[in-house]
Amino acid sequence: QVQLVESGGGLVQAGGSLNLSCAASGRTFSNYAMGWFRQAPGKEREFVAAISWSGRSTRYKDSVKGRFTISRDNAKSTVYLQMNSLKPEDTAVYYCAADATRTIQIERLFYDYWGQGTQVTVSS
Repeated sequence: QVQLVESGGGLVQAGGSLNLSCAASGRTFSNYAMGWFRQAPGKEREFVAAISWSGRSTRYKDSVKGRFTISRDNAKSTVYLQMNSLKPEDTAVYYCAADATRTIQIERLFYDYWGQGTQVTVSS
């Protein structure tokens, strides 16, 4: 089992920044690729960003490219999502997830463990 706890969400004005963290415990963190997903009210949960187990490969949803950066620190068992130039349409609950395939996946079904989520609200 892997336990994931997100933090760092909050209320920010458009154009502002937030840095989300996801702390993992349980099994060896470097055994997992990690992803960030988000879910806005009334919408499906969608892929935002993912990072391979080593951190050498990343992938992003088109609408966040150039604004969001995913990174990880395997020594701290933590994955991060730095979000800059935030827009009102980024408002959602953000979830981190762990994927035992160790490679980047954008589909939810590949992820084995999920956190409880952290709310991000961007005001216009």
